[in-house]
Amino acid sequence: MTSRVTFISPAMSSSLRGARFDDGASIDADGEARAHAAAGSLPAAARVVISPSVRCRETATALGLRGAEAAELPGLDVGRWRGLSLAEVGAEEPEAVARWLADPACAPHGGESAEELLARVAQWLDASLETEGRTLAVVEPEVVRAAVTYVLGAPPAAFWRLDVPPLTATTISGRSGRWNLGLGRPLGPAEAVAES
Repeated sequence: MTSRVTFISPAMSSSLRGARFDDGASIDADGEARAHAAAGSLPAAARVVISPSVRCRETATALGLRGAEAAELPGLDVGRWRGLSLAEVGAEEPEAVARWLADPACAPHGGESAEELLARVAQWLDASLETEGRTLAVVEPEVVRAAVTYVLGAPPAAFWRLDVPPLTATTISGRSGRWNLGLGRPLGPAEAVAES
């Protein structure tokens, strides 16, 4: 049995544009238009799951997707830093930011560490190996980063070295306890997401 998961990152929002930790902002008009235009480029799926954030729900809607909220796949909980930019936090708490970026087990913001996110996403992926066919997952960029880190067997510090642009697809396929990575593809009317 082969299981495929295509992770779709949310469309552009004011939070993403301002490099802010998610603050619950909606996707912007351009992001919504791009998602509408990309709707026909998605492969058929046996199931659709959506991170429980405003921008992921709105991206899924704009893509014409209906699915279940994936309670296991919210973005990284950054505690009291939510809604702030990394520059703002760095100006107020430079030592805390330095520790956070250097140590994946560190969570000075009072939320979740990168290691905790990695473990949560890995657990979801392992369970997904039992799902035949394709899953479309509209999720926060850090969930995609965690999945790629896990699939590659990379050390947790690699999580910080991955960038996930808005409205892109990253596909993994797995069977027999092993995942393979198909690198991110832009979503758009002319670029159909190829079957992996």
